[in-house]
Amino acid sequence: MANPPLPVENSTTSFWRSQSLHEIDNLRSPNFPSEADIVIIGAGYTGASLAYHILNLSPNSANKPSIVILEAREACSGATGRNGGHLKPDAFIKAAAALDEYGKEAAEEVARFETRHIAAIGDLVRKEGIDCDFVVTRAIDVCLYDKAHHELKAKLDKLRDAGVDVGDVFYSSGDTAAGFSGFKGARGCFSTTTAHLWPYKLVTHLLAKAVSQGVNLQTWTPVSSVSSAPTSSGRYSVTTDRGTVAATKVIYATNGYTSALLPSLSNKLVPVRGICSRIVCPPDAKKRAPLLTNSYIMRFNDHEYDYLIPRTDGSIIVGGARRDYYHQLDSWYNVHDDSQLMDKAEHYFDGYMQRHFHGWEDSGAVTESVWTGIMGYTGDGYPFVGRLPEAKGQFVCAGFNGHGMPQVFLSARAIAEIVVQGKGVDEVDLPQLYRLTEERLGRQKQHVSLAAHERFQNEKRRKEGAGG
Repeated sequence: MANPPLPVENSTTSFWRSQSLHEIDNLRSPNFPSEADIVIIGAGYTGASLAYHILNLSPNSANKPSIVILEAREACSGATGRNGGHLKPDAFIKAAAALDEYGKEAAEEVARFETRHIAAIGDLVRKEGIDCDFVVTRAIDVCLYDKAHHELKAKLDKLRDAGVDVGDVFYSSGDTAAGFSGFKGARGCFSTTTAHLWPYKLVTHLLAKAVSQGVNLQTWTPVSSVSSAPTSSGRYSVTTDRGTVAATKVIYATNGYTSALLPSLSNKLVPVRGICSRIVCPPDAKKRAPLLTNSYIMRFNDHEYDYLIPRTDGSIIVGGARRDYYHQLDSWYNVHDDSQLMDKAEHYFDGYMQRHFHGWEDSGAVTESVWTGIMGYTGDGYPFVGRLPEAKGQFVCAGFNGHGMPQVFLSARAIAEIVVQGKGVDEVDLPQLYRLTEERLGRQKQHVSLAAHERFQNEKRRKEGAGG
């Protein structure tokens, strides 16, 4: 890539960021600091969660560290402000992969850690009085082709046979799947507890609380570099075009943009562009659409899936659209620009509800807005959480593979305990597969996104050959 993968200024506008922006959205706290105990780079879900946990672990003013949050654009303008708002644990797919490669303990850690986020965020919302449309409901994973149906059922059975707790997964066979899900052509489906919310409102509430407790927030202040070694005073230089902050500890909450500051991760944590939309029904529609209370994952083939979240205002959030861009690797892989939509994908969501859901044919549902966002995908598909091996005072909490909502908050708590309490990565509540270690970084493995695209291309060629 010719330019460092830093956030661009003219990003597309997501629905979440188009309504009543918070007063801290463009906040620059008075006095740009020259030094701090802790610098957090990134003011999204991860950065806000880190500040929240660090402050909670430092309740006394005498031992409260000075914290600076540096954000390249507005607050919550990265992946969190652009996702679907879906707090959906991966009840068994990721756990099944962990079971095959790493064993039962690793599988249980992955499954439980994600599932616990629903209660953790629910408790947070109630405790802090956060108005963010938090709703607990069911997620329906719909299989539109037999292979997915059979493979997912086999994964679920394998985990249960191994004694791995996968929670309250309900399975519906092909005979009842279409009626249960409301989705046309369903061959089978899996349902489990999930939640959804307004992510921007959650994050900005946490940031506002942090600022009220003395955290210095500087938006529109991209970091251009961080020194790899501390000075004689034990501080790292965090450089921006507005000045340099000398920090005792630096935490990268930069997700898909991490490699801009840590080139050693450039092939291990890659920016990946995704696309999302909001669909609305006009008040004068011929027929009122059926009320959707569940959220969805729709699996159309091995490489194409969408997610859908019904909003409390009656609108629908739909993301995915791989059908129209996945074949063009350079349109989404190692791409840091969220100011552009992928070619042809913009119109993927037109008529979406009418095509796929029973009872929506005369709803008049239309695509109101479409936007893109940059996610961070790691080579092995698990987040990077822990101390940077080559720098004792630097830490990473990033690479959530487009699935951060049920991973970030408790990962941030683990980092906060490491930073504030001096705990080791093996002493905190964190799945072993998330832990950032030198051994893990040294493993030579094809990036999961490239491997998936290669399988897609091979299958495409196989089908074209068979058809010819």
